[in-house]
Amino acid sequence: MKDKSINILKFIGLGFFEPIVRLAAGEEVKKNLTELIKKVVFPLVSIFLFIILWSVGSRALYNTERNYKIETARTAGGEEAVTAELARMESGQSTINSLPAPGAVWEAFKNLIADHNAISAKKEAFYERVSATNEKLAAQGKKEITYTGRPSFVDQVMTSLKTVFAGFILALFLAVPIGMVLGLSETLRSSFNWFIQIFKPVSPVVWFLLVYMIVKTLTLTYDGDVSFVISFIAVGLCAMWATLVNTTLGVASVDKDYINVAKVLNLSVGQKVFKIVLPSAFPLIFTGLRITVSVAWMVLIAIELLSQSPGLGTFVWEEFQNGANDSNAKIIAAMFVIGLIGFMLDRIMFSIQKLMTFTEA
Repeated sequence: MKDKSINILKFIGLGFFEPIVRLAAGEEVKKNLTELIKKVVFPLVSIFLFIILWSVGSRALYNTERNYKIETARTAGGEEAVTAELARMESGQSTINSLPAPGAVWEAFKNLIADHNAISAKKEAFYERVSATNEKLAAQGKKEITYTGRPSFVDQVMTSLKTVFAGFILALFLAVPIGMVLGLSETLRSSFNWFIQIFKPVSPVVWFLLVYMIVKTLTLTYDGDVSFVISFIAVGLCAMWATLVNTTLGVASVDKDYINVAKVLNLSVGQKVFKIVLPSAFPLIFTGLRITVSVAWMVLIAIELLSQSPGLGTFVWEEFQNGANDSNAKIIAAMFVIGLIGFMLDRIMFSIQKLMTFTEA
């Protein structure tokens, strides 16, 4: 049971919890206690230090902006203006847009979840009201009535995940086949190397504009969500390069003895690719795919912001433009959610990589 638990933790990339399992089993108490302190206690201490520094820093920034507003009011109108400014601060009419404290961010996150629950209830009630009408419309082959209210924070998170998944699939189906072709042919590799080196460092904003030009023209008669199409294509094109380069390198680095064995056995091209080339190149291919997921998630925010797709990018920008009392706190809450989802996506890819390639790192 102990070994099984440890293997599961290692498989999902949470091997730092191994000392806890070993301690629970009474195994090498002193050694595992030392490992527990190194791998669990010290990281927890660093988290507490981070929260303390964040609290102190946010308070200092708040006081700096507050004092600036008070001094500005005093210079403009004396003590009466200061009293009026303080009253406006107390009532919330005068906002201080500095870094929010950890408690404010937690409250903003809870408010976002509560807002999601309220919107979900409204959406469910709406579909109950129109269910009979939608059944009639569906029977007539007509378009059903859909909910057009604003999306909740959780809805926007799901939209972003859907966009990243679609972009990743696009990157996979573009980069892996092209990388294999380039890796198998030194002539093609040298011929198209310029293309990779020029377009690999292009900014996500430029890729978005290029995709926008093309997709907008090709979807003039398309009734679906064009912003989603633009977003996932731009994400895929931005993120595909790591997989393309790693696939090319992995295929080109296959041991020549394996290729010679394939020739001796008279394997077809398909057999050579799937039985010799792909298994040998898997470690590098999956390393590229893991990087691709990370890059896709990073560039997503900027691309969604530009395309007005109802995802996290739009949420962050709208809160920044909103300027409400809790807007900054919601932006920081979204930042943590983005970071945690990025971490989980990386762990998922790491687990798949270990399953497929038996890698240890």
